[in-house]
Order: sequence, then structure tokens, then C-alpha cells
Amino acid sequence: MHTSSLQQNILAELDHELAHTRKVLERVPEDKFDYVPHPKSMPLIKLAAHIVNLLGMKTMMVQADYRDFLDPNAPKPPPTPTTSAELLARFDQYSANLRRVLHASGDEQLTRSFQLRRGEQVLMDRPKGAALRIMGLNHSIHHRGQLTVYLRLLDIPVPGIYGPSADEQGSF
Repeated sequence: MHTSSLQQNILAELDHELAHTRKVLERVPEDKFDYVPHPKSMPLIKLAAHIVNLLGMKTMMVQADYRDFLDPNAPKPPPTPTTSAELLARFDQYSANLRRVLHASGDEQLTRSFQLRRGEQVLMDRPKGAALRIMGLNHSIHHRGQLTVYLRLLDIPVPGIYGPSADEQGSF
């Protein structure tokens, strides 16, 4: 669905991506939480938790005008989930919070500036809608793609995201 409303377009895209992200997260096996495919890679559960925690960052992008990575008073990410149920419950909670905040916003709010800072250094300065798209959705989609590679390497069937996967079709 595409409309002239920035808010409605973001919500439609978000709903589509969240549904597919949840399908991938549902396949993260608890007994493989510590799996690391390469020494430079993060453990499976850390990657999955990062994807979920990015929803909180997206919510903050709508509500705040900036995020300073050097701010000692900035909220810290919650502890890494220890069960699949906890991971999915956090995903559902953070998804609902983000949807609620976006529904309460409007195009005017989403065209205001959002900055990512490191002290006085401005790392990014974009309209909130663009920040959501670039640092929110694109960032999450990137990490979701990484997560599907982890699943493939663990021989766990990968769900289709933008069409059927080889697992759903039975062959490549």
C-alpha cells in the first residue's frame, strides 16, 4: 500500500518486514544460542537479540530528536534473552510499542530532524522518516539476512521472505 502519507507508508512497510522477521526469529534454536559461524561473528542469540533491540531504537527515533552514544544516561539494551520464548515476547512487545508510537505520530513529526551523535560529532542527520528507513528498516533487514545465513549453516529450514525459500520449494 502506497499513499501520500509518509506515516502510512512506513507503517505498511514495517508491518510487512516485522511479519517476516518474526518468522525467522521463530526458527532460532535455543540449543544453538552460542553458535558462532566465524570468529569475527557474534553468537546467534546476540544477533537475534540485536535485531529485536533495534525495534527500541526505531521507537526512540520517532519519539526523540537525537541519540548520543556517549550519553551516560541513555538507556542501555536489556540483558540478552535466555530462552526463545523470551526473545519472541520481547520482539512482540517492542513491535507493539513501535506500532503504537508510529500510529500516534504523523507526517509532520516524521519530517523533523533526527540525529545520531557521538558527543559533539554528528554521525547522521536525517528526517525521522528517512532515519527509520535507513538506520531502522535497512539495518534490521541486513541483520535478518545474516541470521538466515546462520540458520542455513545450522541446516535449519529458512523461511521465505520475499518469496519462497529453497526449503519451501524443496530445491534451489
